Amino acid sequence: MSDQSDIEGESMRRPLIFELNLVLLPTAAVIALASMGADPALIWPLALLPYTTRSLYHLIRLALLIRRQHRLVPPFPRGLWGDVYRSIARYQQRGRKSRKRQIRFTRRFREAANAVPDALVILDKQLRIDWANPAAAKLMNIHWPDDDGRLFTDLLSNPGLDDFIETSEYMRPLDIAPEHNRAIMLSLRITPFGERKKQRLVVGRDITKIYHLNMIRRDFVANASHELRTPLTVIAGFLENLLDAPITPINHRRPLTLMHNQTERMRSIIDDLLTLSRLEMDESPEEQQTADVPDELHLIMQEAQALSGGRHPMEIHVDDDLLLLGNQPELRSAFSNLIFNAIKHTPHGTRIGIRWCCDEDGAWFSVEDDGPGIAPEHLPRLTERFYRVDRARSRESGGTGLGLAIVKHVLNRHEARLTISSEPERGAIFSCRFPARRIVWRDEEKLSVNGC
Repeated sequence: MSDQSDIEGESMRRPLIFELNLVLLPTAAVIALASMGADPALIWPLALLPYTTRSLYHLIRLALLIRRQHRLVPPFPRGLWGDVYRSIARYQQRGRKSRKRQIRFTRRFREAANAVPDALVILDKQLRIDWANPAAAKLMNIHWPDDDGRLFTDLLSNPGLDDFIETSEYMRPLDIAPEHNRAIMLSLRITPFGERKKQRLVVGRDITKIYHLNMIRRDFVANASHELRTPLTVIAGFLENLLDAPITPINHRRPLTLMHNQTERMRSIIDDLLTLSRLEMDESPEEQQTADVPDELHLIMQEAQALSGGRHPMEIHVDDDLLLLGNQPELRSAFSNLIFNAIKHTPHGTRIGIRWCCDEDGAWFSVEDDGPGIAPEHLPRLTERFYRVDRARSRESGGTGLGLAIVKHVLNRHEARLTISSEPERGAIFSCRFPARRIVWRDEEKLSVNGC
């Protein structure tokens, strides 16, 4: 380490010694001539003229080389000007290496983006096209660079696309059938990026096969459920008659009761499947009206008290003036599912809290309990159909495994989202967040007072 420092110190001393020699030699000559009677004021400019001329020459030469963007290559001048030339040459070399790395990275990025089967489009802050990969030509009818600078919505027009971009709510994808090719179904995701998140990356994925498979699944579930409902109704009717008939032997009553209970459970599953199929057919509610959520919650709480039988202490905090724009039966189904689940799937003595209120972000409904909680590995799958954390306990409580799936679909249709937070032995919180634009106040005067 010391040897390296000595070498660097020596390399710095040499130019300084050379420059000092260039100045000291004329100075010695001036002193000698002055001792012989010459006027120093006349001798000094002449003595320093070679040094000044040399410095001016290297300065002008360096300025011209930099302006013409020439590379500085050896041989370099001696002295301090040589250090200046060498330092600039090193910076130029670093810049060239950096540019080469950037070019290689850009080339690899372009090659990777061009190989992606999904459509990728970069938009500027005016929603004009900055770049697009080849897949965008097939999926979105966007050809780059021919369409460079054109509005994205002019090339990919769809009734719901403008609202999707303007609302900037990109948490869920938008599924559209592009006008240039109605045979495909696209799933669009938009991600803001860049300075102040003004630019946008649009990703379009071909989900035609998945979409058709989902359609087949929905049709099959709906048709099968309709076909099963009639024979189950007949079976349930005969079982009820046999249970009520006085001639039925006593030893037959228990199996008949079990058969009747299982029949009712199957009917409940079929009803939930039909509800899910209906919700999936359309992403928005058919009737947009003012839903009296507080009134529905009070009715649900009466049913919840009866279901609990006083075994669960309940706390309810409801803003009676806070209404919601949406479909009231669907909202009742979602809220009742969350409340009844808290009662069915928690042990006796569990405290349950229900809250309906709003803040600056919108309205929110939550069901909180201090029960045994849910393990983290189960949380991402709770809204899947027929998924159960504890299958045995769910069957004993009469659950169908479809309640949270119904809740999720209802909230999607109301531009809301469901969040679930829980830890083992620390209870669980199920929250529904609705956007502020869906809030309706019972008393219009409160709208100007409340900040929601």
